[in-house]
Amino acid sequence: MTAREIITYLENWAPPGAAWERDNVGLQVGSADRKVNKIFLCLELTENALNSAIANKCNFIFTHHPLIFHPVYKFDTDKNPKAKLIQQILKNDITVYSAHTNLDFTKNGVSFELAKSLSLKNIRFLKNLDNTLSKLTVFVPEEALEKVSGAIFSSGGGVIGEYKKCSYLVNGTGTFEGSDETNPAVGTKGQFEKVPEIRLEVLISNWNLPAAIRSMIKAHPYEEPAFDIYPLKNTNPNFGMGAVGELEKPLTEDEFLNHVCNSLKINNLRYTSGKRKKIKTVAVCGGSCSDLLNEAIGSGADAFVTADIKYHTFQDAENRILFIDAGHYETEILSLNAVKHKLEKFISEKKENIKILKYKGSTNPVKFYNKKGENQIA
Repeated sequence: MTAREIITYLENWAPPGAAWERDNVGLQVGSADRKVNKIFLCLELTENALNSAIANKCNFIFTHHPLIFHPVYKFDTDKNPKAKLIQQILKNDITVYSAHTNLDFTKNGVSFELAKSLSLKNIRFLKNLDNTLSKLTVFVPEEALEKVSGAIFSSGGGVIGEYKKCSYLVNGTGTFEGSDETNPAVGTKGQFEKVPEIRLEVLISNWNLPAAIRSMIKAHPYEEPAFDIYPLKNTNPNFGMGAVGELEKPLTEDEFLNHVCNSLKINNLRYTSGKRKKIKTVAVCGGSCSDLLNEAIGSGADAFVTADIKYHTFQDAENRILFIDAGHYETEILSLNAVKHKLEKFISEKKENIKILKYKGSTNPVKFYNKKGENQIA
């Protein structure tokens, strides 16, 4: 199995087009054509993590945080730690791939895994992405409907939540008159023709649209198929930010804070109290998501778990919602479990023998200092 096959599988789940436009997701270093013998997972690639991957003979590394986020202008391996990492990656014939905000925004990605770790039920997006959908409409003779619709579906069209192959069909009549240079699939050139056709409408995410149009044209019997593209303001049911769900039983504020610590295996967190005595509905967002505070409150959540919360944002939440900063690393690291599960399933289906290792150390740069003078990882 090549790195390209693994990347294609991951991107069918967390497409790069869903990522924040200023993000740098995808292949970071190395070759997509490399034959993979062992996979290494880490939240971000540090020197220690890379040394562990090399020691375990892993030649494909998956990271959540991109190895290259800001441009690297000089590859001075004596002064630039990132350049030194890239040198080692290339020297050891390793391919590095990153899925960042596309993994944040996908179903069963970072925030969904955080919600599951807190034992939430009925998990759904906190805020669905908007301005990411189009409607592709094409006019097809009935005998070609299955082939053309199948081509669009196979390119990612027609997926609405847990449903796939969704479309709308309307019978109608198409007219045309081909010049002497044409070779019409139906009728005769030079004659005005009326042909029974079906109007096929399919919802599709914008990043899948170019491939869907190419596949549709290739499958269509007409030389010049007629089709329309309608940009939509609908929210995308398949992608979004954060997640919200319910606890099986309501907890007091103290019980819930303890539940968060136990679930995420942490000893420290920051918070401000909300207005409800019992916590039942919980919003979460892995990483830096304090800008979703109003969405969390608007969703009816009693608590919101995220990270990197500023002082004044805590003030905005006080007495409105239990607002918890559980740490950036801590709220994202569990997403590697979802990636591992996905890859194990894919490798099993392909009957390949490729081991997957998660980095056993911590790449978290944030530590806490207690009165006894002990350094503690959050």
